[in-house]
Amino acid sequence: MSWLYKGKAFDESCIPESGVGFIYIMTAVINGKSVAYIGKKNFFSNIKKPMGKKALALTKDKRLKKYTREIKPAFMKYYSSNKILKEAHKAGVVIKREILMICYSATELTYQEVKHQFKHDVLEKEEYLNANILGRFYKTK
Repeated sequence: MSWLYKGKAFDESCIPESGVGFIYIMTAVINGKSVAYIGKKNFFSNIKKPMGKKALALTKDKRLKKYTREIKPAFMKYYSSNKILKEAHKAGVVIKREILMICYSATELTYQEVKHQFKHDVLEKEEYLNANILGRFYKTK
């Protein structure tokens, strides 16, 4: 299933020019129980690609980094950082992936993720799979 944003399918062509990432909610029915997860995802990931022998030979300053950065779209195949959702996806469970909002800076992305997690009480409600917020606030058992 593809990403949905405001009820419509969302792909690489829909990314705003200055967009950095988005806040999402994933919902699924696992073992007869409805579950959800709220998180954030960057539109692109920077991947270090080692420079070839020819490119290294052309560099005049030997102190320069020995790799180039390649930017690749990273969100289309993404199914959460949550282990339960990943396993459910591999097992063929249908997961609804919705974009709640698009963010235009890394700080806004983190702030909005935390805001939505507190707003939805992800640590207090059983249906949310979020185990913590920012690695500082944890779900009680």
